[in-house]
Amino acid sequence: MTDITLVRGDITEQAVDAVVNAANSSLLGGGGVDGAIHRRGGPQILAACRELRSSQYGRGLPAGQAVATTAGRLPARWVIHTVGPVHSEQEDRSALLASCHRESLRRADELGAETVAFPAISTGVYRWPLADAARIALTTVRQTQTRVIEVRFVLFDDPAYTVFRDTLDALGPA
Repeated sequence: MTDITLVRGDITEQAVDAVVNAANSSLLGGGGVDGAIHRRGGPQILAACRELRSSQYGRGLPAGQAVATTAGRLPARWVIHTVGPVHSEQEDRSALLASCHRESLRRADELGAETVAFPAISTGVYRWPLADAARIALTTVRQTQTRVIEVRFVLFDDPAYTVFRDTLDALGPA
């Protein structure tokens, strides 16, 4: 059984086996969580992402998929990069958001990671409503078969932490 914990804080400070990066499809850094991970992790992460781009991801990483790189100077061993979908009022992209979590856990299992820190994927510039993202993330992690012992959702501010806490409480015991 995977323990789900919630933390109010900075994902780049988490001493875990793997940190999940809410990346953009280019894998070359950006704003928000992605930019923070690249800045704090240093040039090793960008170099590894460039290598991925020059090999199997020449057109970028599609939404819902995940790949792993070194964590550089982060207090983690690996960064698992996943591209969340942009929220749309016209099209239900919930399956893609769920896939980000499932595929990240699959990568974590391949790496042998026991602790994984997730941000609130797609809730920043991709405009996914926080409560819906929390429901999808928490439900998907609970339903995914994994050898990961702890999934830690690291929420940047009090409103995000409160929404995730309330959603987890509403889901009840696993």
